[in-house]
Amino acid sequence: MASSSSSRIWRYSVFPSFHGPDVRKTFLSHLRKQMSYNGITIFDDQGIERSQIIAPAHIQAIRESKISIVLLSKNYASSSWCLDELVEILKCKEDIGQIVMTVFYGVDPSDVRKQTGEFGIAFEETCVRKTEEEKRKWRQALTDVASIAGDHFLNWDNESNMIEKIARDVSDKLNTTISRDFEDMVGLEAHLEKMESVED
Repeated sequence: MASSSSSRIWRYSVFPSFHGPDVRKTFLSHLRKQMSYNGITIFDDQGIERSQIIAPAHIQAIRESKISIVLLSKNYASSSWCLDELVEILKCKEDIGQIVMTVFYGVDPSDVRKQTGEFGIAFEETCVRKTEEEKRKWRQALTDVASIAGDHFLNWDNESNMIEKIARDVSDKLNTTISRDFEDMVGLEAHLEKMESVED
């Protein structure tokens, strides 16, 4: 059961979960630029060394983000780091009401949901020498995240239009949350908007 998130202080608007080699220099770099243009704070992991075990700083960043965007690409499941990240994101969705958005980048949602096709092959390779508990958690996380309606890259003929749409969706979700959290405080929303414009 998700607890109310209205009293939480969010350090980041968005936490992106992604497989670096698939999207970091392409889709993600364009998404970051659009988010910045829209005045949206997105977590940047550049300073964190990646290893087999998810870093505490990463877990903290997930928990301090209002929205997580999961960029599901062909090799996402080839990384135990990504899969552990996904488990934590879905835990935050359940426990603190974090909003989770999905982008299917060159991968079919049904392959993610059922761990089939190339996505499934990558997943099975990651599962080698892992415990049954780890595999169960990862499978459940992939099934759950693939059931969240998202943006499918193959449905767009223009990547920049897709990225603008995602950024608009994020802005809408953030603004809806702000107005609901402060609906009893007369005049505060205008001040918040003014603060956002100063950050741009």
